[in-house]
Amino acid sequence: MSEALIFEQSHPGRTAVSLPELDVPEKPLAELVPERFLRKQPPRLPEVSEIQLVRHFTRLSQRNFCVDTHFYPLGSCTMKYNPKVNERVASLDGFAHLHPYQPEEEAQGILQLMYETQECLSEISGMDRFTLQPAAGAHGELLGMMLVKAYHQSKGRLPKRVIVPDTSHGTNPASVALTGFTVEVLSSRADGMIDPDALAGAMDDDVAAIMSTNPNTLGLFEKEIVRIAEIAHRHDALMYYDGANLNGLMGICKPGEMGFDIVHVNLHKTFSTPHGGGGPGAGPVGVKEKLAPFLPVPLVEKEGDRYYLNYGLPQSVGKIRAFYGNISVIIKAYAYILALGGKGLARATRGALVNANYLLSRLKDTFPAPYGDRCMHEFVLSAANLKEHGVRALDVAKALIDTGFHPPTVYFPLTVPEAMMIEPTETETRETLDAFSSAMIEIAETARANPDMLHESPRKAVVRRLDEVKAARQPVLRWKQGV
Repeated sequence: MSEALIFEQSHPGRTAVSLPELDVPEKPLAELVPERFLRKQPPRLPEVSEIQLVRHFTRLSQRNFCVDTHFYPLGSCTMKYNPKVNERVASLDGFAHLHPYQPEEEAQGILQLMYETQECLSEISGMDRFTLQPAAGAHGELLGMMLVKAYHQSKGRLPKRVIVPDTSHGTNPASVALTGFTVEVLSSRADGMIDPDALAGAMDDDVAAIMSTNPNTLGLFEKEIVRIAEIAHRHDALMYYDGANLNGLMGICKPGEMGFDIVHVNLHKTFSTPHGGGGPGAGPVGVKEKLAPFLPVPLVEKEGDRYYLNYGLPQSVGKIRAFYGNISVIIKAYAYILALGGKGLARATRGALVNANYLLSRLKDTFPAPYGDRCMHEFVLSAANLKEHGVRALDVAKALIDTGFHPPTVYFPLTVPEAMMIEPTETETRETLDAFSSAMIEIAETARANPDMLHESPRKAVVRRLDEVKAARQPVLRWKQGV
């Protein structure tokens, strides 16, 4: 359907609201608002009826790709379906009407939920203590690096370097730099893994931490992670775990048992809050006991049958967010964890592993799989074999839109040419995976037979191929008639 802009539907005199008569004394606006804040001209707003307004935005919403309507194989982001019952739990009156300034005596229920969420996350990750404050994964990373700095400063030293694998998420080096450390990139081996020998050669007492995740960003399990942690700890460097890929091992093994000292968990990827659309998220951070004194205040503690907020941490890095975290996200995660339990979480992980390996087996003969025919919860393919036909990963991604599938992550990680990073998650059926793989195979066949067709994709979408570089460098933010 061709949907006109809301301004194009505007007609003078139409309105979508009906306001009651003024029941207070009328005053000129200039008496109520300082003149410097007053507009010289009234705002140019569209004038439409209520039904026009409703239909316009409803139709726009129906154009969205979302996990409720489409398969969303966005690698590294875990765009899985999440139970709607958890949304209802978070909207219960007792939660929705809470206020962060309520006295602790009136907030025992939410404090208990927060405390038990901390305990659940500690058990799942193998950590000793958790804070729920960080608002997202990158925020958790930033806190993690702050904890690294506080730990070393408490021992009278301040190493400058943090080692980050070349396959790491882009936020990892950003978090390192923001906290004043120097980023040192460690090249992966040909098999996509961290090389313990290369790490040992790069280590000295000036290394503050190693940032990693397991499974790594290529969807591979770092089999030598225990040795890697031992190398780090010999120099008193800390091991930081990026929890973006926790969906690939929760309930089966724990980062704390691999040797990690700090963990951030993306509740919005792994524990029920729908991911995407800009939030909200939550990135709780867990630590081993030696780092607990540095956690941000307050921590939720329990004394007898009473729960309270503990501000008494003299070595704390301080508060990193207003109040106590994104509570609605935490509530959904709590409900999800309790509903599944330990066995259910492990079953979800195994489902993710099976789906990813099944999809990889369907596609590896069409698109090169640089790191073999086994993976964890996600995998990376390359569209480099189509470049001789003038087709790139971007063309494949755009063509998928015409088939009704959201494209996977493309051009990440940077170590793989024409990368396509695919994560099917545990919530998709075999029929969906078969349909997606068939679409990918058909696109590859089209690339060889009629590559120009892919250069014009998407062909069926309301908006055709955009000049993404120009849109980023020369954004047009104002609507103008005829433009």
